Amino acid sequence: MNPVEIITETATTTETTSIPPKSASVSVHTLLQHSQDGLEKLNETDQHLQTCYAQLAQETLPLDTAARKRHEMLREEIAALKTAAGNYKKCYNTASAMTDELQTRLHDTERSQKKGLVPKAPANATIDFAERKSGHFAQGLNFYKLFLIFFAGSFAGVLVELLWCLLRNGYLESRAGLVYGPFNLLYGAGAVALTLALYRFRNRNSSISFLGGLLVGSVVEYVCSWGQEVAFGSCSWDYSSMPFNINGRICLLYSVFWGLLGVLWMKNLYPRIAKWILHIPNRAGKIITWILFAFLLFDAIITVGAVFRWSQRIDGIAATNGLQIFFDVHFPNARMERIFANMKFQ
Repeated sequence: MNPVEIITETATTTETTSIPPKSASVSVHTLLQHSQDGLEKLNETDQHLQTCYAQLAQETLPLDTAARKRHEMLREEIAALKTAAGNYKKCYNTASAMTDELQTRLHDTERSQKKGLVPKAPANATIDFAERKSGHFAQGLNFYKLFLIFFAGSFAGVLVELLWCLLRNGYLESRAGLVYGPFNLLYGAGAVALTLALYRFRNRNSSISFLGGLLVGSVVEYVCSWGQEVAFGSCSWDYSSMPFNINGRICLLYSVFWGLLGVLWMKNLYPRIAKWILHIPNRAGKIITWILFAFLLFDAIITVGAVFRWSQRIDGIAATNGLQIFFDVHFPNARMERIFANMKFQ
């Protein structure tokens, strides 16, 4: 059975072989009964403590032997109550997470099955099951999947920026980050960072994806801005005029956009890309991945050299060797300004 058939099958069935509905129902109802028993025990403990409070209120100094023994017993009970409180807190957090995941999986699965003009993104749980069942080469979060996500993000980010520039300014302007092809490694890095940070929460509610996207995206954007300035003495964006900015590298508005992107990524874009990757056969997929990796690595190395030589020309440094002449001939200032339209040197 190929991955496409697996996705179709799991969209209308549940994984009953590993968790039979009857067993799940019994375990959940048992957990509910235990929680009700715990509440009853808490009420009994509270009544016991009320008696202890009354005894403490009636004590007089100096304390007799019975009172001192009672104080020692109460200290032991305090330690036991602290341990019990920690256990109940763990139970609450675990049960809350289980509830949220079950609710999210059900919601995402039902949403993916709804008909509409635009096909719905498959549920992440469906993707996970299809990857495991087919033994896919890009299963989980291995190198192959992360690189293909990196490649797709680098390409898609440039297209989105081009469309945004066209809608906002009425003209097209290059938003590429490499000299060959419409790729920007910042978007690829952002896609990988979001995936690494949010993958474990892919079956949890959207608020977690929002907070994670906001934090991760802001950190990635800040680090990339700082790294570009340190390496090349240039910057490609400056938010100094925006409210609530940090050193002009990030600002609240775009951090919120990163948060929204986190939700869009984990609930819509990632499962679509993962489904697309599932269509790639194992043998061909590995070969294609390594070819694309070699291309992007070569592109990045040439880009670093071209930008560095561009900065030298701006500083009036003449070419003194064959490599500098190569960059001057193939990547003159006019071409670099066309590719990196927003890059400014300090």
